[in-house]
Amino acid sequence: MGLPGMKIKVFSDGADVKDMLRVYGEGVVSGFTTNPTLMKKAGVTDYPAFAKEALSHITDCPVSFEVFSDDFASMEREARVINSWGPNVNIKIPVMNTKGESTVELIRKLSAEGMQLNVTAILTLQQVEQVVDALDPKVPSIVSVFAGRIADTGRDPIPMMNKAMEIIKKKPLAELLWASTREVLNIFQAEACGCHIITVTPDILKKLSMRNKDLHELSLDTVKMFYADAQAAGFKL
Repeated sequence: MGLPGMKIKVFSDGADVKDMLRVYGEGVVSGFTTNPTLMKKAGVTDYPAFAKEALSHITDCPVSFEVFSDDFASMEREARVINSWGPNVNIKIPVMNTKGESTVELIRKLSAEGMQLNVTAILTLQQVEQVVDALDPKVPSIVSVFAGRIADTGRDPIPMMNKAMEIIKKKPLAELLWASTREVLNIFQAEACGCHIITVTPDILKKLSMRNKDLHELSLDTVKMFYADAQAAGFKL
């Protein structure tokens, strides 16, 4: 699985089981990520049922499920429930709660117990440092930096991702994930930074068919689209 000629692993980001199974069958993705916002958008109302349905089909690659409480004791309880769902499950722990309190000590505790974590919502290098220091070196982990959200603020995320790659080398079983992907170009940027993983929505995955497409042909396709839509709309001047 993966993109020809590229080392980076593509994880599909979403919570629609039909979409998950479709891209799983296409053989491009190497894993899956979900979160409460994506589940709400997909109409998920029974979290365990959704997770168990997905895991009944997807057994040979990692799937990330996130805790959703705001206090650390409840986060820990939820993490243990999620961990029980299967060996290919990663537990998503946000880097802080809604009060801005760091989850680093919870991360340290769960990682030390052998739980495979996906630490999420990271946007600063200080957070990367703290999370990487808390991870057990003997346990596989994912460090998710939201490069797309960094770019949304007008900042170039690439210098930060390069520095994050240097930091994460302290823990050889930890992987850096480029999160909140906005366009196909981000996949190539993440590859150039050395990121291990990038999360991509099904809509962006569909655009991978345009990889290296001749730009003249793409220009012609665009003109044809405009013409066809004008005709279909019945526009007149």
